[in-house]
Amino acid sequence: MSIPAKVMREGTLEKRSSGLLQLWKKKRCVLTEEGLQDSDAPCVAFGPKAKELRFERMTTVDCVEYKRGLVYFTVVMATGKEIDFRCSQEGTAWNAEIALALVRFKNLQAVQTGKNRHLAKTVSALTD
Repeated sequence: MSIPAKVMREGTLEKRSSGLLQLWKKKRCVLTEEGLQDSDAPCVAFGPKAKELRFERMTTVDCVEYKRGLVYFTVVMATGKEIDFRCSQEGTAWNAEIALALVRFKNLQAVQTGKNRHLAKTVSALTD
C-alpha cells in the first residue's frame, strides 16, 4: 500500500482536446508532488477515467500567453507530446505552480542520483 502524494492544489483547468476540432474541456485537476491528475468527474474522487501526467515523464511547462483574462500554457512530455491548458489569470496561475513543482521534483531526482553515485563510489573504494 503506497502513501498518497501530498496535494499542492485542487481546482479546474481547461484542457484542449486532441481531436480535429480541438475543443476546450473543463477538467477537475489535482496537483501533487508526483504530477498532475485530471478527470471529467466534478468531485475530488478520481475514478478509472482519471489521467495522470507524472513529473518523471514531463520535460517542461512553457508557451505562456495571456489573453482575455486567461493564461494559456503547454505541458511538454518526454515523448515530445504537447498538452495545452488554460486557466483564469486571477490568483496564482496553475502554470506557475506546475512549473515550480516540476523543478522541485527534478531537483530532488538529481540530488538522489548524486547520492547514489557517491554511495556507489564509496562502496567500490571499500571493496578494492
